[in-house]
Amino acid sequence: MISKGCEQCAKGGKMVLFVYGYCDQRDCFYCPLGENRKNVTDVYANERQVESDADVLEEAHRMDALGTSITGGEPQEALERTCHYLELLKDEFGEDHHTHLYTGITGGRENMRRLSEAGLDEIRFHPPLEQWGDLHGTEWEEILYIAREEGLTPAFEIPGIRAETEFLEFLDEGAAEFCNVNEFEMSDGNYRRMQKEGYELKEDHMSAVDNDREGILDVMGDHEKVYFCTSVFKDAAQHRRRLKRMARNVRREFDDVTDDGTLVYGKTYTDPEHFEALGVPEEFYTVKTNHVEVAWWLLEEMIEEGDLEDGEIVEQYPSYDGQVVERTPLV
Repeated sequence: MISKGCEQCAKGGKMVLFVYGYCDQRDCFYCPLGENRKNVTDVYANERQVESDADVLEEAHRMDALGTSITGGEPQEALERTCHYLELLKDEFGEDHHTHLYTGITGGRENMRRLSEAGLDEIRFHPPLEQWGDLHGTEWEEILYIAREEGLTPAFEIPGIRAETEFLEFLDEGAAEFCNVNEFEMSDGNYRRMQKEGYELKEDHMSAVDNDREGILDVMGDHEKVYFCTSVFKDAAQHRRRLKRMARNVRREFDDVTDDGTLVYGKTYTDPEHFEALGVPEEFYTVKTNHVEVAWWLLEEMIEEGDLEDGEIVEQYPSYDGQVVERTPLV
């Protein structure tokens, strides 16, 4: 089973809204947050640091967002802020803008009510690893029913550390709507702590952990309400397809969009008047402060024919920061 939030994510249509970097409940050894986001109060919409509400809305429009996933840190520990952004997004895009939130605490009825009233659709709980298998009869069981009573879709989202049949029991009992199991991963933020716990990367893999993935799938994978999200799929869906959505929106007429969702164009420091003198159509280039950006194939052709001395082909992300992926000199 795949939830509505995951369907949108698979299309690259979910904006990721990071609302708060603190999490006071526990220091999970597998927490993937990097140093720039751990224990900070900054807000990020995708890769963009947010300075105003307009930044959030602009980023959502930039990628034609179908919905938003709210994460942290712990979003419930910044409840006012979280509810503000939920209301902002629903007011701008309407009820069809699907929202889901990741949380590692239960929160209680008042939080569930406020989140629901602000516009949250799904809430995905991640109970502490040390409590897996002993959740029945605790606040974790109770909050699933409370969340549903307050109009939310309750679910679990857990890292694929080990198989746990208790999550299947909650699904069969109707307490949780679905359970997402994310392939266990190492990141820059948790690498040392993960190694200290004895985990290593899979051979020839950039992020997936070498653990008993097949064992987890054997126990949990056949349940109709369990979805196993691989690290490869995350890269293709959450990142690459989101980049493609952005690229289609922000590309200039002369930018090429690659299969990875990056933009490719040419760059030269030649006097812009040279382009005018050669009769290059205006739609093929843009004049910047100290350089000219131009269709890469046209720049390559002009250099080969001796009309220009040098330049470079630039590949960059279509995100707000415009991070450059590669530069290829042309002489």
